[in-house]
Amino acid sequence: MRLILIVLIALLAFSAMADAPVLRWGGDAEGGAPYVEADPNAPANVEGFDVEVAEAIAKGLGRRPQFVQVAWASIPQSVQRGDFDIGMSGIEDSPGLRASHAVTIPYYEFTETLTVRNADRDRFRSLDDLRGRRVATLGGTMAYEQLLEAQKTLGIKPVSYDDDVHPYEDLAGGRVDAVLLDNIIAMRSMKRTRGLYTHYDRPVATGHYVIALARENTALRDRINDVLKTAMRDGTLERIYRKWEIWDQFQPRLFTKELATQVQPSAAQPRNRVTAQPVLRYLPSLLRAAAITVLLSCLAMALAVLIGVLVATGRIYGGVVPRALLTAYVEIIRGTPVLLQLFVLYYGLSAVIRLPAFVAALLGLGLNYAAYESEIYRGAMEAVPRGQLEAARTLGLAEVQVFRFIRAPQAFRLALPPMTNDFVALLKDSSLVSVITVVELTKQTQIFAANIGSWVVPGALCAALYLILSLPLARLARRLEERWKAPSE
Repeated sequence: MRLILIVLIALLAFSAMADAPVLRWGGDAEGGAPYVEADPNAPANVEGFDVEVAEAIAKGLGRRPQFVQVAWASIPQSVQRGDFDIGMSGIEDSPGLRASHAVTIPYYEFTETLTVRNADRDRFRSLDDLRGRRVATLGGTMAYEQLLEAQKTLGIKPVSYDDDVHPYEDLAGGRVDAVLLDNIIAMRSMKRTRGLYTHYDRPVATGHYVIALARENTALRDRINDVLKTAMRDGTLERIYRKWEIWDQFQPRLFTKELATQVQPSAAQPRNRVTAQPVLRYLPSLLRAAAITVLLSCLAMALAVLIGVLVATGRIYGGVVPRALLTAYVEIIRGTPVLLQLFVLYYGLSAVIRLPAFVAALLGLGLNYAAYESEIYRGAMEAVPRGQLEAARTLGLAEVQVFRFIRAPQAFRLALPPMTNDFVALLKDSSLVSVITVVELTKQTQIFAANIGSWVVPGALCAALYLILSLPLARLARRLEERWKAPSE
């Protein structure tokens, strides 16, 4: 009887929990521990200190927490469009975020710290010591903004990454001279990457993690503030931070400050307007990034055309073995993602040859598009009527002359339209090279949008620049088609 009663109580509790409203919170499990990561024992679940903070908030609100995976850089935009109720996962407090979203009180204080190689620990102790050096960080963060300022005053060269793993790997490998990131990220990376030293005792700056909500959701923000203060007061946050080994001397000071501050409920914030000042400030960076995009695209397309012609010619005129090898190249390249190819060139081959990021991007895009170009050229060459080729040979032309005067010109006219399409596609695919630290137009736009808290103006500027770059190309291609089209057309 007692067992039946226990089961009934458990079922009633489960039913009540299932009927409770849901608090959807967005985070990025790719950020890893101790923020949010997949539970090793149950990969469908997540764990981390931000996970437990979200659970404590949901409990204080009488809701059930529900995790929504989203890329870290997209959390503010996603919460604004209503994909979830709150966004967390190491979201940094900033004026841009507060201008565009409803933001809670800080719930964790972190420091920006420098990590260097062990051999340089006494030589590089501050940003002043890194004049003219390459310093890595995450794009769109407070640390990245600090490095941009240091670039003006100290000549430091910021290197932007899309994740917080590869900066430390590149530091150990000698590609950069230091990494500037949050002390939590540095502590985790020190356990994973050997040969590094972090100056925890010499913080470069102090920042805070906050929770972002849609700008009009101030009522929920104010309730969450009350829950966070209660969790500071009753020791809930301290227990969570000690469990994940991130409790330090800065947190008691933060808690004391926030508990002593009376936060008054506020009305919905007005819609954020992007003024001309940040646009003018970021426009030179966008133009420089556009120039990198054009240069990279032109060089990669030239490489793709050259290799594509050689591959197509080899597959038509080569022997059995060369044809088999070239066919394997085409199928392997077309059958694997270009992102994977970029990672292999930049990171996978680093033990053998350490390619600069721009060179790896150029080779990656060039080799990838060469496989597609070769198929265009092969199809165009095989489309030339065989009767013309046989007639040329009958007239005594050598095979090289047949190719030069008969096959190649006609094949070029056939291949020109798809070549142009590929060039425009390559221009846009160049955005993928940001994963190996090349800051091109799309990456710079993403950083711009993250810092001002809006995609409207940055997105419009980015689209306009891409149109300015691609439309003249399309016009030139049409003129070439008209000029070189067959007389009978």
